[in-house]
Amino acid sequence: MKILTYPHPTLRHRSQAVRRVDAELHSIVAEMFRLMYEARGVGLAANQVDLPLRLFVANLISDPEEGEEYVFINPVIDHRQGMEEREEGCLSLPELYGKVKRPESITVNAYDLHGQEVTAEVDGLFARVIQHETDHLDGVLFIDRLSETGRLGVDESIAEFEFEFNQQRERGELPDDAAIAVRLAELERKYC
Repeated sequence: MKILTYPHPTLRHRSQAVRRVDAELHSIVAEMFRLMYEARGVGLAANQVDLPLRLFVANLISDPEEGEEYVFINPVIDHRQGMEEREEGCLSLPELYGKVKRPESITVNAYDLHGQEVTAEVDGLFARVIQHETDHLDGVLFIDRLSETGRLGVDESIAEFEFEFNQQRERGELPDDAAIAVRLAELERKYC
């Protein structure tokens, strides 16, 4: 398992609801936390690691010894209030940042890794992380939420990501879109 970089097709794939929580899913979540900490991130969605599952992990401190680890399975966001613009980045777009407007506070409903339903009202960084990662599950990246001016400021970097991705494909290091679609469909049948 590794973190995918833009423009890998799985990043644009709308994730499917998880129907069962088992030992294998626990193992996947543990590996997602490991990768997130290794990359010094605060959140990581399943489709960022090439899985079409509607789940993400988060730790606002990005340290396994500190902060609290959260697992959100099948999250739904409600009751958005306020609006603020803050800088965001993404582990799938390393070293790229931009200002994104998002609601300041939200209510999130999800299941945890024990299959327990959780509802929480959150604000600040935690609300931003939940919205960013839930966007991933819908195939939306933070660059899609940049203003027109903000997008112009990152176009060159995005072109570099696309160039590198195409180079990897030409070298045979990455499968084609059809092979990726088949693999994602197989995983959806297994978990969703």
